[in-house]
Order: sequence, then C-alpha cells, then structure tokens
Amino acid sequence: MKQLPFNFLLTGLFLITVISNFSQNAIIRGTIYEKETGEPSFGTNVKIKGTGTGSSSDINGFYQINKLKEGNITLEISNIEFKTIEFNVELKNGKIVTKNFYMELNDEVLDEFEYSAEAEERKTEVKMSVITATPKDMAHVVAIGGEPDFAQYLQTTPGVVTTGDQGGQMYIRGGSPIQNKVLLDGMTIYNPFHSIGFFSVFDTDIIRSADIYTGGFSAEYGGRISSIMDITTIDGNKKHHSGKIAVNPFGSKLKLEGPIKKLNENNNSGSASYIFSGKTSYLEQSSKLLYNYIDSSGLPFNFTDLYGKISINGNTGSKFNLFGFSYKDQVKYKAVSDLNWDSWGIGSNFVVIPASSPVLIMGRFNISDYKISLSELDPVNIGDTLSPRTSRINGFNLGFDFKYFIGENEIKYGIDINGFTTNFSFKNSVNREIKQEENTTELAGYIDGKIIKGLLVINPSFRAQYYASLKSFSPEPRIGAKYNINEKFRLKAAAGLYSQNLISANSDRDVVNLFYGFLSGPDNLQDSILLDNGKTVARKHELQKATHAIFGGEVDLAKHLTLNIEGYYKWFNQLTNINRNKLYKEDKDFIIETGDAYGVDVVLKYSTEKTYLWAVYSLGKVTRWDGMRTYSPLFDRRHNINLVGTQNFGENNEWEVNARWNYGSGLPFTQTQGYYHSIDYSQGINTNITSVNNNQLGLIYSELNQGRLSSYHRLDLAVKRHVKISDKSTLDITASVTNIYSRKNIFYVDRITNEKVYQLPILPSLGVSWKF
Repeated sequence: MKQLPFNFLLTGLFLITVISNFSQNAIIRGTIYEKETGEPSFGTNVKIKGTGTGSSSDINGFYQINKLKEGNITLEISNIEFKTIEFNVELKNGKIVTKNFYMELNDEVLDEFEYSAEAEERKTEVKMSVITATPKDMAHVVAIGGEPDFAQYLQTTPGVVTTGDQGGQMYIRGGSPIQNKVLLDGMTIYNPFHSIGFFSVFDTDIIRSADIYTGGFSAEYGGRISSIMDITTIDGNKKHHSGKIAVNPFGSKLKLEGPIKKLNENNNSGSASYIFSGKTSYLEQSSKLLYNYIDSSGLPFNFTDLYGKISINGNTGSKFNLFGFSYKDQVKYKAVSDLNWDSWGIGSNFVVIPASSPVLIMGRFNISDYKISLSELDPVNIGDTLSPRTSRINGFNLGFDFKYFIGENEIKYGIDINGFTTNFSFKNSVNREIKQEENTTELAGYIDGKIIKGLLVINPSFRAQYYASLKSFSPEPRIGAKYNINEKFRLKAAAGLYSQNLISANSDRDVVNLFYGFLSGPDNLQDSILLDNGKTVARKHELQKATHAIFGGEVDLAKHLTLNIEGYYKWFNQLTNINRNKLYKEDKDFIIETGDAYGVDVVLKYSTEKTYLWAVYSLGKVTRWDGMRTYSPLFDRRHNINLVGTQNFGENNEWEVNARWNYGSGLPFTQTQGYYHSIDYSQGINTNITSVNNNQLGLIYSELNQGRLSSYHRLDLAVKRHVKISDKSTLDITASVTNIYSRKNIFYVDRITNEKVYQLPILPSLGVSWKF
C-alpha cells in the first residue's frame, strides 16, 4: 500500500508519454505579465482571432493552446484591465512555440467588454462550492482600521460561520477549524486567524489570489474533511522598487518589494525579485486612549506577522520561489484565560516549463512549526487555575504535480508526502491527564482530470491516501460535473470521500473557544460505534472521514448580475474527539462521534466599474452524535446573512464608500443548571466535611449546548479618499466605523456572576496608507 501513490505517478507518466507520441499538432504557450510590475497576469484571455479556440492564463500567468493546425494565426490577448494585444505567429506540426506577453494598463475600462476569463470559466470549469478572491474583491468589504483583510472577507462568503469579533475561528459548512486546511504558497498554515476576529496572519497586499473551497473539492487536495483555502502570494515588483506604509488605531504595516535582477522584455534573460511584509498590532496600548469606554485597561490583543519571499524567473516562464514567515499572537481575557501562540515556516516551490514537452511540472518543499499555550481559571472550582493546555505540531511537506493539456481537456496528477510530530498535554476538570506525543507520516497520490464534451464538463478525480502511523489506507474517489443548459443557465454537482488524521484539542464546553491545538489520530479507539439509530457497528479504521454531496445552479440574470444557489450535505462518517467525560485512568482518552451538516447557500453578485453588491444567505444545520446524545456543536448557526456594497464616486473614482451588514442567528451554549459547595477531599477518609471550608463553588452543567445565545448583527461603514501624489505614489485615507449602531452582541456569560460579556461595541477609526 505504501507504494500506491508512486504507482499513480508512474501510471500518469506512462499516459503522458503515450499521449505525447500521438500528438502531432502544433502548440503555442507562454506566460502573460503585467508590463508595469512584471507580475504574472492570471485570468487573461488568449484566443485565436476569429475562432472560439483559446485559453486563459492560470495563477502563474501560464497559458497553453493545443491541437492547432499548421499555418499562420493571429493571437488576441485581452483582459478588462489591460490593452488588447494582437500577435501573428506561424505554427508547425509537432512544434511548440513559446511566446510571452506584457499587458499595459487600460486608461479607460470599456463597459461593453463582455468576454472575460470569469465568464468563460463559468462555462468550462465545474467551479463547485469555490470562491476565487483577489485583493480587489477583499477591498470591497469594510476595512476595519482602513486595511482590507482576508479574515474580514472570508466572513462574508457562503457557508462560513464565525463566533464573533473575538476568538478568531471560522467554521465552514459544518466543519470545525481543524477540518479546514489553509495553504500559503503550498504550505499548511495551522492557525491563520488572530484572536481578534478582524485580522488574519496574511497581508492582503501580497496576496495574488485565494481559492476558498467550502466542499466538494477535487483529489488535488487532501488531508481535511471539510474545506480548503488555497492562497497564492505575488512575486514582487520586477521593474522597480516600491512599497506601502499603513497606520491606524489597530496597528501598522510595512510592505517592500522590488527587483534583484530587473526584468528586461527585450533580451529574455530572466529576472529575480523580492517582497517583504510586516504588520503588528498595538491595540492593547492605543485602546487605553481611544477605546477606554470598552475597557479602561485596554483591549488585550497583540500580534506580529512577518513574511518574506524571493522569486527567480526564467525567460520561458519557469520560476523558483523561496519564502518564510513568522506569526505570533497574544491575548489575555480578564478572568478567562491567557493565550499565546506562534508559528514559523520556511518553504519553496517551483514551476518548470520544459522547452520540448507539453507537460507543466510543479513542486514544493516546506518545513514549519506551530505551538500554543493556554492558561485559564477553573470554571468548576472557583479560584483555582487549571494546568496549562499546550500543543505543538512541526514537520515537513514534499510534493510534485504534473499537468498536461489535451485540447480543452486536462490531466493533472501528483504525489504528496507529509511528516509531522504532534505534542499535546491537557488535564480535565477532574485532574485526569490526557497526553500525546506522536510522529506521523502521510503519503498520497492523486489524478485529476477535466473533460469537456459539448455542453457537459466533467471533473473526475481519485486520491489514494495512506496514513503510516495508523497503518490505514483511504481510497477517495471524487467527481464534479456541470451542464450548460444555455448561455446563461448552468447546473452543477459534486460528490466525494474525504479523510484526515489530525484532530482538535479543544473542548465543546469552553466558555470561550480559543485553544487551537492539534493531535494525531490515536490508534486506541473503541472497537465499536453506537450509531444514533441504536445500531452498533464495528470500527473499521481510526481516521476521521466525511462524504460530501452538493447540487446547484448558476444563472446570469443580467450583464453584470449573477446568481448562484447550492444545496449541500456533509455526512461526517467518523469523528474523533477528546473524552471530556474521562473519570478513571483506564478510561480511553478519545471517543468516536458521527455528525451531519446540511443546508443551502445563495449568492447574488452585481459588479461594474463603480458599483459592487454582494448578497449572501446561508441556511444550515449541524448535529453531532457522541454515543450518548445528539447535540448541536458551538458553531451550529441556522441563519446567516451578509450584505456588502461598494460605490465609487468622482471622475477618477477618487471617493469610495463601503458598507457591510451581517446577521447571524443565535449559537448554542451549555447552560448552568446549579451550584454546589466543592469540598476538598485531599485528606481522603480523614476529611471532616462538617468543618472543611475552602470557599470553593462548584458548577452543575445543564444538557450539552441546549441553550441558544441571542442573535448577532452588526453594521460597518467606511469612506475612502484616494489622493494621487504622482504616477507611482498614492495616499489613501479611510474613515471607518465598526458596529455603527453599537449592537450588544453576546460574547459569553460568566457562569458564577451571570454577568453578560459582550463583543466589541462601536469602534470608529481613521487609517492612512501611502503607496510609493
């Protein structure tokens, strides 16, 4: 079984060789760049003029058109933001022509421009349960403190539930944070969000694109059972040095980029560039002055994020990237907890475009480390402090991907190797220790295809995943399909099997769910599983597994107006959780649960040069069965609404107004049923219960998560002024108000005093950023 991923690779190589031998047509390919910066331009259309034959550039700017006849053609390269290029080229059978293009910015955006890569993708890609976001998209959401952030944008996407302004965790279509994989340039980021829910660890200005898969993703991705967020960063300016400085009441940031070896369009000698980004929060200090009406001692959030990258680019489009990051977070909630986590990583990735082969080769190698510590007061024995919870995960990732184009169709296949160590320590309320230190290796191979047959697009894929520490093999077939009913209406569906080894180290009974630790799946689970229908079945594996089924449709209602509706069902066949009811040393540390998540997501989007509207409604239900009861997890939100709007004013769009309104129905929580005098029995049978008095109050919990908090809603507003200083220098001034009507959204209830602690009230801010 261990050889299976490599057998997939050999099979793929054999297929490519066979196909290549029979391919006698001409091929044209290359990379498309932005002329101003040398940054790859993705989503640019490349068509043979006068025909429907063409392609669009990928995330690396690469395009390729196959199965062309010998002779002279005229290429038409177009993008709504750039001037159209026409280029004549002579093709010969069996030959590959490589041609790069450099796009100049359009001074005027043509409103009648209809053929876009996004519109074409809607017809030729399944695009099931995925949102592709760029910094331009993220800038439409009200920027807290003046700077757009990935976390703020993600909260507006369909199927995403957040527990509020504080806590910093996202739940996606019934999946907890541990079941959502976040990738940065191919490296897994174990904690992408800071404790204050407004900010992620990523600087939006260095993001090229972010693909957010809320379910039904293909076999290219694995190791998680709910969702994938795949983020790619820019390479850095290859033409000249530039940067950005931003300051606001929440924090500040600095971005620098420029050429190490300048890009020369004429001599095709390649280039090298760098980029650095750093951002930090001083909210704990600034809030004492500006927001002391919230807490005179300041808001207890601190973080620092650093990222650097060097890109080396060849003249054919091949490239090599070396990058590294350091992310830190600290928070101290009054009378609740002290939390510290930090994460660092060093990674590399490459793209190779062989001169004489139609195969695109990609690879990556990364190492990373993440550790977290949480100290908190004992909610049962008041006045005591619990032993700190600690968790750490570190390791490496190695992978190779191969992509082959066959006309409109594609084949992509690859291997993925992960090795990591997890270390976890925790004592529950009865002082029973749960501890784990585990070394884990995961091997995977996949094959992923795209087949276009007339109006039908099919995306079959298969992933073979082997978990060495558990000696468990998981075959995972997946499929997606789309049928173009007509030019404006399309139906789509996706289904698949998914697995993962990592499990969460937090508790459903946490007053505030802050601790985000990791454990490897244990091999000493219970031998049988009691299902919610009363039947008992034998456990067949130690993995967490899920099955996805999604069906939906999309329609172009008007020229700039689209509607997307998806219904989904996720069956969590097997979940592993910490046994929070462990009383005796011989009790198992972990238990098996099952669960369901189902609902409907509706997205309405309207976008023009001056106006942007984004309306999302999500209806969902999430349940878990732990062998004793069916309960709703902390993130079971029935209704979620997000309305986002942007309007530009002025001849050159120098004024911009952003608004966002969010409504979420109440989240579950465990109520307090009563209290009792907690007696210290440390003296054993010599304890005199009539005289002992340790002034400790114990809690009696009600049924798990049977209560509901009040609903959450908030209106944010921002006004921006863009000031052009020179051709390469601009000043942006942003005035924003978060929670404009100061809604008292519940954060948690103190179990002893019954005092309600609220999320953040109205927060006005003024931010300034300078691009140079």
